[in-house]
Amino acid sequence: MSVFGKLFGGGNKGGKGPSPQEAIQKLRETEEMLTKKQEFLEKKIEQELVTAKKNGTKNKRAALQALKRKKRYEKQLAQIDGTLSTIEFQREALENANTNTEVLKNMGFAAKAMKSAHENMDIDKVDDLMQDITEQQELAQEISDAISRPVGFGEDFDEDELLAELEELEQEELDKNLLEIGGTEDVPLPSVPSTSLPSKPAKKKEEEDDDDMEDLKAWAMEAM
Repeated sequence: MSVFGKLFGGGNKGGKGPSPQEAIQKLRETEEMLTKKQEFLEKKIEQELVTAKKNGTKNKRAALQALKRKKRYEKQLAQIDGTLSTIEFQREALENANTNTEVLKNMGFAAKAMKSAHENMDIDKVDDLMQDITEQQELAQEISDAISRPVGFGEDFDEDELLAELEELEQEELDKNLLEIGGTEDVPLPSVPSTSLPSKPAKKKEEEDDDDMEDLKAWAMEAM
């Protein structure tokens, strides 16, 4: 019997093999067991290392025995690391295979459902139905257009005559405005004022200069 046969309990050749879910669960349990074994060995390695250091100078024989046990534990730890890697790889492969199986199963189920849905459908009948729907939509649009079209009961007027009448009214209004503008041409304009504008007052500085000149002339006359 193979190792995996013993692991999964498949000793009976004629018996049914385990399901993917069962195999994945078994692998996970094995991973947990080996992980605990790893932790145990790592603690043992640390203990043997402490023992070797403690007896290094006092009891060389005890220190050598501790180092030998440490090497055995490290070897077992390396083997467990390799085993865990193999189990992890196998578990991931089983999980992917199980996912693919479920996906294919669901796709097959959907295909059967689609086939069952189309079983009673005839493409010719579908074309006829779509043509009937198109005709009914066109008819409904024609009815809507007819209903929305304005209808005048006894009010059938010529549009050209109405436009001509509107132009006459506009022309009359324009003529009236022109007459009102022309009547304002005879209105007399205001006369120009006859008086001249007042001159600007002289600058204050010029007045002061003139006063200074007068004072100068008066002083000169007195001196003479």
